[in-house]
Amino acid sequence: MIKKLFLAIAVLAASVNMAFAQVDVNKADAAALDSVKGVGPSMSKTILDERAKGEFKDWADFQKRVKGVGDKRAAKLSEAGLQVNGKSKDGAPMAKPEDKAAAKPAKASKSAAKPEAAGKAAS
Repeated sequence: MIKKLFLAIAVLAASVNMAFAQVDVNKADAAALDSVKGVGPSMSKTILDERAKGEFKDWADFQKRVKGVGDKRAAKLSEAGLQVNGKSKDGAPMAKPEDKAAAKPAKASKSAAKPEAAGKAAS
């Protein structure tokens, strides 16, 4: 029973790491490109065909050469783990899931606001 639990935890941890794997358009094969959310077989083929003409220099070059990839789609692909020459869309390294949670400001508790409102109403 404990072995099954540890196996389940290990599989879950591996899948979380795979979900945030970085895939460079200049190095990846079709299967790796297809693993990025938002990239399907058709886009993978287009990427590989364009890369055969020469590596992508940067995100602007990638967007220019791969039909259907504008700023919004490029940002989503970058967020999903796609990189050009090891860089995400904005040029900064991708944030890890832990960093995103830490960057969000804490929301004020609604229950903390209720006593103040009740106190004002009683005055």
